[in-house]
This record gives sequence, C-alpha cells and structure tokens, in this order.
Amino acid sequence: MLSLVSTTAALPVTERADYWHSLVSGTFIPLDVALHEPEPAVGTIVSRHVGALQISDVEAGPQAVIRSRRRIAQGGGHYVTVTLQHRGTARLTQHGRQAVAVPGTFTCSDAGRPYRREQPDEFRFTAFRLPKKDIGVSDDDLGAVTATVFDGRSGTAGLLAGYLTRLAEQAPGFDADTGHRLALTAADLLAVLVRERQGRPDPHAPEAARGILARIKEYVRRHLADPGLTPERIAAAHHISVRHLHRLFEAEGTSVGRWIHAERLDRCRRDLARRAGTGPTVSAVAQSWGFVSPSHFSRSFRAAYGMTPRAWQAASRGPAGTG
Repeated sequence: MLSLVSTTAALPVTERADYWHSLVSGTFIPLDVALHEPEPAVGTIVSRHVGALQISDVEAGPQAVIRSRRRIAQGGGHYVTVTLQHRGTARLTQHGRQAVAVPGTFTCSDAGRPYRREQPDEFRFTAFRLPKKDIGVSDDDLGAVTATVFDGRSGTAGLLAGYLTRLAEQAPGFDADTGHRLALTAADLLAVLVRERQGRPDPHAPEAARGILARIKEYVRRHLADPGLTPERIAAAHHISVRHLHRLFEAEGTSVGRWIHAERLDRCRRDLARRAGTGPTVSAVAQSWGFVSPSHFSRSFRAAYGMTPRAWQAASRGPAGTG
C-alpha cells in the first residue's frame, strides 16, 4: 500500500498557508486552519490506507484547526479520528471539554460535531481516521471518549495505541484483505475503549471478544522467549478462565498452543535469515524464542517450512554466504 507524501517545502513562504489549508482539508475532512506564525514553517503529511483506516503522519508549525458547523455541512461527519501525539502539545476542545495531549498520549475527535485543536508549538502526530459505522457505537457513546486524554502506555488505551502504532509502521506490507481485517480490529479495540469508558463493557459483544484476543496476543508476543508460557499463565494474566481462553482461539480455527508455536517458528525463521557474519546459531535462535529442545525445534521447523533450519539459514544468505 503506497504512501502519499504532501509538503509545502518547495513553496515560497508566502504561498504555504493557502496550500497547507487545502492539504489538511483534502487529507482529512473539511476544516479551517489558522497558522500562528507570520512565516509558516514547512508542513508535511504522509498518508496511507489500511482497509478503511486512514493513517496520516503530520508535522508542521504552530496552528489551530477548526471543525465548525459550516464545515460539518460540507461532509466528513461519519468519521472519528484517534490522534497519537509524538512531539509538542495539543489542546482539543469538543463537547464542552478540553483535553491537553502530550507525547505518549492520544485523543479522539468526532467529525460529526464541532471541535477545535490547538497546536501552540511545532508538532508531530499520527492521526487514524475510522468510519463510525465500523466502530458500532452511538454518537452519544462516542462522546465519552472525545476530548479526553488517554495514556498510550497502559490498559486498553495502551493496547489500542500500541496496535495502531505497529499498524502504521507495517502498513506498506499488507494486502487488501489483510488490511481490511486489521482495520476492523482497530475499530473493535476503539469500541472496547468506548464501552469501558462508559462503565458498561459487554463481555459478550463480538468486538469485546476480539479486543480481549488482541490483548492476549500482544501479551504472548512479549513473552514468546519464555518457555514457561502456558495457557494457565496467560489466562491468569488476563483474569479469564483457561476454558474461555481456549474458546477465544478456537473461534479463529486454532488453539493456544498451535498459535504460540507458529509465532515462535516465525520469529526463528526471521532471525535465521540474517546475513552471513551477523546471524546467530540455530541453537541460539531456538533457545531465544522459547524452544527447549533443539531436536524438537528442527523437526517443527522442517514440518512448517519444508527444510531444516540450517538449510533455511544457508538459502537466506545466498550463494557462498553473499546474502
């Protein structure tokens, strides 16, 4: 999936403001832009899509964007945007509330209602625009998360922020079908955050199950190197029964053990593909990803990829170890 890069870098300072206004509104939704410096700094927007999710990295100087009722009437009201702040601060005002975002936090805005986002300093953020219909909650429920600061390092908010960050990093590598599914997972996680914020999470809602499963998978990926990673430990870490854990994976046509095994093999495959002179030994790779028995690892690898780990390592490095 290709990225579209738009910038004012090549324009004279006197022409940047008008062009930037058109870039912002053209990329996102109809907005008014007020720049807070007499000579506008260079502004850049890099956008790509993963399914229906639009991901945009924005970097520019001090300014404010305003979503007025007049702009709402021009369209785009069916979107919600999650904005991860990387540099600078931002003040988002909506629903009579004001949230101050700093690096490491994020905010949500509803394009169907007026808002104002102030960036008093040079800034950089990543905005994720999703259709409201994919989230599946009412506009009133969305009001529980708009103009509210979320810590992107813990809880459900941290899971959502981490998922979106990795999605942004890996977006170019997804095909259309995979992108569609990944975008729906992002919407599910946001729906879980909305319901959680409302104080009435529904554990039986489909998006709740998918959100819990996404959280579990993230936990497992962080602990793949631990050979003691068991279903019992995973279930306890997420305050669910082992039986419920198994049901979550069965709904995807697999089991907890098979999924962990496949993830470990994939990490080993990647490590073994490193260039000659820098790649670790086969036994070291196996151990680093939680395989206790080298012979079991070799058999599993061959069953999954049709060759031994050493053969894969040699093939990945190319003829005569040239890579």
